[in-house]
Amino acid sequence: MDSSSSRSPVIREDIHWPALIAAVAAITAVGIAIGLGLPLLSIILEKRGVSSTMIGLNSAMAGVAAMVAAPLTTMVAQRLTVVNTMVLAIIAASASALGFYYAEALWMWFPLRIVFHGAITVLFVLSEFWINTAAPPSRRGLVLGIYATVLSLGFAAGPLIFSVIGSDGILPFAIGAGIILLAAIPILMARKENPVIDSQPDLPFLRYLWLVPTATAAVFIFGAVESGGLSLFPIYASRTGFTESQGALLLVMMGLGNVLFQIPVGLIADRMKDRRPLLSLFAIIGLVGSLALPFLIHNWLLTAAILLFWGGSVAGLYTVGLAHLGDKLHGADLASANAAFVFCYALGMLVGPQTIGVSMDMFGNHGFAWALAFFFAIYVALTLFRIVLRPKRT
Repeated sequence: MDSSSSRSPVIREDIHWPALIAAVAAITAVGIAIGLGLPLLSIILEKRGVSSTMIGLNSAMAGVAAMVAAPLTTMVAQRLTVVNTMVLAIIAASASALGFYYAEALWMWFPLRIVFHGAITVLFVLSEFWINTAAPPSRRGLVLGIYATVLSLGFAAGPLIFSVIGSDGILPFAIGAGIILLAAIPILMARKENPVIDSQPDLPFLRYLWLVPTATAAVFIFGAVESGGLSLFPIYASRTGFTESQGALLLVMMGLGNVLFQIPVGLIADRMKDRRPLLSLFAIIGLVGSLALPFLIHNWLLTAAILLFWGGSVAGLYTVGLAHLGDKLHGADLASANAAFVFCYALGMLVGPQTIGVSMDMFGNHGFAWALAFFFAIYVALTLFRIVLRPKRT
């Protein structure tokens, strides 16, 4: 594909607030749905006496659904429009969320998982595409920082809702379905801002995985480290002497860094013509923090400080990677690249926990930190190689 692209967009320097609010509403629903749904469904299956293996297999349907839905999203949105596709995804996600409550047989949870997470993936892809088209180039980092902050808050709000209402009865399912449905209101109100995908993308879907490798690799590392870290850090903390509450507070510090750093990172990214060195810096911070963790893990305050900056750096990979993607592509190509972006995130979510778990089995407790360092080292090598190989950001 020609790097200048034959469909150069009209540069608009104002932020389109209806579109921004619509995309933020969609990603809020995504964050809360995932943050509430994952622990809720696992707890209910455990109460029913389902084995850990089957719970894990059922949970893995989320990643499978995301990897299937992401490549199809652009094609569907091109035919139905972005707004109509998002509204249909909201209806499907809301209906399947309620469906879990009424589905007694375990086998029914597998298609429900596929529908639920497939619909959530569609919202994820199209909200990212919409936010990138709504953000003026000079303020893209700021807008995406706001977007990523809201996503982080949504992830945090889901478990908080779960901790308050518990898993009994229809209430948690109704609340989750209701929150998802509410996202349709600002989306419909912003339908005049509907981003148009007026042509087919120039390349097959898989080519977009490699077209902007610095961005897609960033979200792969983000998915692997975030999902693996959140899943296995409580085990690592307990094995190294922390109580359950102390380990939970350390996770809060990680999440706090995730939330606090997004907008400042976006503002810094707006001042950089080439964002790849910033992505490399975040990976280096993540690498150093991971390598330092085994030596400082027995000191709660030092560990908390590491995780605060580590969480912010990991989240920065997502925010700046998405901004880098928006700088490079437009129109149908951007929509397909956003789908590839989410595909890589889902792939990271599948690979991360397994890799970290195997590392802990092979190398002991600190295999947790070594596996995280491995992921960051791969990305540092990639970004430095790309900067040297393609200094002009191609």
